[in-house]
Amino acid sequence: MLIQCTKKVLDELKIKPSIVEEEDPLFSFHANVITINRRKVLVLMNDQNRYVIVLYGMKAKDWKRIDKLIIEAVRESFKSEFIKEEVMEQYIQAASTISFTKTKNRSFVAQLNKACDHVYFYERDLEPDKFIQTEMGKNASRLFVGVGNNQHIHPNEELYKDLAVYSGQEIFQCKAVKLKVTLLLENHSIWRRIIVPLDITFEQFHKVLQICFGWQNYHLHEFYIYEEAKDELGIHMNHSAFHPQGYQPIVNLVSYEESLSYACEDIPCKMENGIKLAEYLPANMKYIYDFGDNWEHIVECEEIIADFNMNHPICLDGAGAAPPEDVGGEYGFDEFLATIADSNHPDYQFMSSWGRQQGYQEFDKEQINRLLK
Repeated sequence: MLIQCTKKVLDELKIKPSIVEEEDPLFSFHANVITINRRKVLVLMNDQNRYVIVLYGMKAKDWKRIDKLIIEAVRESFKSEFIKEEVMEQYIQAASTISFTKTKNRSFVAQLNKACDHVYFYERDLEPDKFIQTEMGKNASRLFVGVGNNQHIHPNEELYKDLAVYSGQEIFQCKAVKLKVTLLLENHSIWRRIIVPLDITFEQFHKVLQICFGWQNYHLHEFYIYEEAKDELGIHMNHSAFHPQGYQPIVNLVSYEESLSYACEDIPCKMENGIKLAEYLPANMKYIYDFGDNWEHIVECEEIIADFNMNHPICLDGAGAAPPEDVGGEYGFDEFLATIADSNHPDYQFMSSWGRQQGYQEFDKEQINRLLK
């Protein structure tokens, strides 16, 4: 593997650049070091497909073992993309010897600088306790980038094509779960059937559900996980942990720290950060979004899929348009629907326009899948 370094990186390495022959661009990266939160961040961009890998919090001892860290970062990045183990190891074995040299030309440096800008853009996805920032790298690699001659690509999709050609096989494989997610409303049938990789976190699963129901991620959320045993706590039906089938809640996963102080004594409460679906599923769940309008979703596990051949969730089926954000709960939703169904209503124009601004639309499986991909 060839790492083509800016002067900043060479200064950190404290080495003179090697004189090496041209390397296969699939095994070549350009590298720069930037600063985020006063910590040094190594940004690697693949020469062939522009895929981005991010190492956060580089210290003096890390630069001394940079070879091993780069290989580890490639492995973790590929794992996060659900690349098959055999494809990943085939690539890593071929890239195990690393050389460091100067940047290739101004064009590559310009594209590297743009990759660094994309990393800055996704600073909100930074996980402060992680050295290899797979989410930042994945998100930066999903942006549309120019590669010269008026050509533009999505780096992640180009990486998939390159690995498929290199390995001569399908490159994705992961364990997944088929779920039916139903929004609890008395007068409406609104549900989605989806497949999601089991290795995604509950924080990522929240984002999947936001897409599937057309929410805008304006509000807080939480999950309850249940066991099949019937509820022995005597939870009142108005309590957020209540399950229509009477299941026993075993944990409450929350998205903000303040909620830990409000937790029910009988139900363990944890931050959802870093917890993967695989730690609890298969299990019944409840997903609650927007504690004002209080949209409660029942999540049923229908099937575990051992060899899912995609690296992103998919929507298989569904029905019903979910309520727009801030509509005022189920009563407000019914009023909204009655208004936009009557062109003679005095608020018809306003509410129709407001609904569109809030993203309200009929269930569209194709659009949902485009966004999930």
